[in-house]
Amino acid sequence: MGVRFLLLSFLFGCLCLTACKNPKSNTDIDIEFTQDTLQVPFTYWWEESGPFIGYCGENYSLVFVGTITDLEIENKDAGPLYHSKRGTIAVEKVLKIDNPNAQKYISQGYVTTDCFYGLDLTVGDKVLVFCYEYEGGFSIAGGSSILDIGGLEHPLVKSIKTYIHENQDPLAIEKDSTLWEAYGFGEKLAQHIRCRENPL
Repeated sequence: MGVRFLLLSFLFGCLCLTACKNPKSNTDIDIEFTQDTLQVPFTYWWEESGPFIGYCGENYSLVFVGTITDLEIENKDAGPLYHSKRGTIAVEKVLKIDNPNAQKYISQGYVTTDCFYGLDLTVGDKVLVFCYEYEGGFSIAGGSSILDIGGLEHPLVKSIKTYIHENQDPLAIEKDSTLWEAYGFGEKLAQHIRCRENPL
């Protein structure tokens, strides 16, 4: 009886260690979301936006899938360089979070940002969102960082999960180059692949 109990305890412990992964590397994080809203600034002065920025790729600080719940009218008085439109996204699945204050942010159920200007999106649309580190928090660099998708089973979601799981190694999704090309990111992905194959 004692040996059987110890064996069962050992097996349970192994299963727990397998299931309880670090949320920074897990691409299917289970979260009980609250009604809190995370305000994510729009770094409109950045030269690039989208899932593949920088010469060799910038690390994601937050990637998630959600549904647009609110869109305001465009702010045409924000200035000649800053065109803004505020919107809110209900977070449904966090694919990656990498921030020293991750536990503070991870359960917040909504994200609000000003970078919906010029996007052909409506309330109810499912989106895949890419955020980068900015002043210790998160930022959305522009409209190209919010991709219109049909749901969690969209091929882009599957591809980006692989990319995240492989520590943002572009070689892991090289086979998806045609897919990313269809969304206008083929050349940026190719650049990151070239950089990985021929590091400076």
